[in-house]
Amino acid sequence: MPSRDFLADATARGFVHQCTDADGLEAALSAGVVTAYIGFDCTADSLHVGSLVQIMLLRLLQRHGHRPLVLLGGGTTRIGDPSGKDESRQLLSDETIRQNMAGIRRVFTPFLTFGDGPADALLANNADWLDALGYIPLLRDVGVHFTINRMLGFDSVKLRLDREQPLTFLEFNYMILQSYDFRELFRRHGVTLQMGGSDQWGNIVSGADLVRRTEGKAAFGLTTPLITTASGAKMGKTARGAIWLTEDRLSPYDYWQFWRNTEDADVGRFLRLFTDVPLPEIARLEALGGAEINEAKKILATEATALAHGRAAAEAAAETARRAFEEGNAAETLPSITVPAGDLEAGVPAPRLFVEAGLAASLSEARRLIKGGGARLNDVPIQNEGHKISTADLRDGAIKLSAGRKQHRLVRPRE
Repeated sequence: MPSRDFLADATARGFVHQCTDADGLEAALSAGVVTAYIGFDCTADSLHVGSLVQIMLLRLLQRHGHRPLVLLGGGTTRIGDPSGKDESRQLLSDETIRQNMAGIRRVFTPFLTFGDGPADALLANNADWLDALGYIPLLRDVGVHFTINRMLGFDSVKLRLDREQPLTFLEFNYMILQSYDFRELFRRHGVTLQMGGSDQWGNIVSGADLVRRTEGKAAFGLTTPLITTASGAKMGKTARGAIWLTEDRLSPYDYWQFWRNTEDADVGRFLRLFTDVPLPEIARLEALGGAEINEAKKILATEATALAHGRAAAEAAAETARRAFEEGNAAETLPSITVPAGDLEAGVPAPRLFVEAGLAASLSEARRLIKGGGARLNDVPIQNEGHKISTADLRDGAIKLSAGRKQHRLVRPRE
C-alpha cells in the first residue's frame, strides 16, 4: 500500500530543499500511488556519486509504495542543461549519447525494482517524443505558456547572465523541453511529481505550471539541497576524480574506501541520505565519539557499497580493508594493476607508477605525496621522488603501493 509518509521521511533524511505545494503533495500521496520522475542526461557512460541523492530519493519513494520513473535524456542531452553551468556543454554525437545511455541504464538496477506492478519503476527516454517534435507546433502549443520575463528570472538563466557568460538560444530552449517532458510523462504514465536538484527549481516549476495550464490537473515539484562535505567540498569529487557508481569505472573496494574516508561531521547526514539504515540507529551511530566514530564510518561504507554493488562485494571490501589496515597484510583482494615486466626490470620512476596506479592524479601530486612522506612502497615510506620501483621490490609476486594509510594498490608484472 502507498504511504503518505514519503514526504515526512524524505524531510527527516535531509532530501527536501523546496516543494511547490507540500500540503497538496501530501494529500496526493495519501490518495493513492504517485508516479514521480527524475531526469538524467547522458553525458557519460555511467553516473557518479553526484547523482546518488536523486537515485536514493527515487528509491525512498518506491519504498513508500509509490512509483519512480527514470527519464534518460536521449533528446535533451543533444542540447545540454545550462543549469548551474558557467559555460556551454560540449555537444555530443548521437552515437556517443546512445552508448552513454546504454551504460547509464545499468546504474539503476541495484537501487530500484523494475517491472509491471503499480509501484514498479519505469524507464523512459525523452528522445522518443522530442525527436519527433515540429518547431512551429511546439511554439504554438507550449511556447505561449512561457514568458521571457519569467525565464530570465530563474537562477539557471540569471546567474549565467549576471556573470556575463554567453547563454545560447539552444540552451535557452532547455527549460521548455524539460517542461514538455513533464507534460508528456503525465499523459503517458500519469506522472504528477518531478524531483531534482536545487539547480533544477526553475525547470521543475515551469513543468508543473505547464501541466496545470494545459491539462487542468495538479502537478508538483520537489528539489533536493546541494550536497557538500563538512569542509565545503563538492560531493563526490576527489583528487583522483569522480566516484563512479559502476564497477567498470570504480572498484567496489575503492567505492567502499570513499565512504570510509567520510569526515566525522558528515557521518550521520550521509547515513540518512545514502543508506537504508533506520533513523533511530543513525541517531545512535552519529552520537559516537572519539575512535568509535570509525565504526559508524565502516557501517556507512558497507551499507552504501551494498546498495551499489551488492552485499557480498561490500563485505569483501570491508574484509579486505580490515586485513590491510588492522593486520597490515597486503590482501590479495586489494585493487591491482599490471605493468610490463620489462618496465619493472628497468625500473619505473615512483611518481609515474603512483599515477598509473591511480593513487595520484598527476606527477606533481605524486611528487608532493612523496615529499610529504605519504607514499609507501611495501609499507615503507619512499624517501626520494627519484626512486625507481623494480622487480627487486616484488613480494610474493606483487608490489604494494600506498598513498597515506587508506589507499593501496598491488602492482604485478605483465609479460
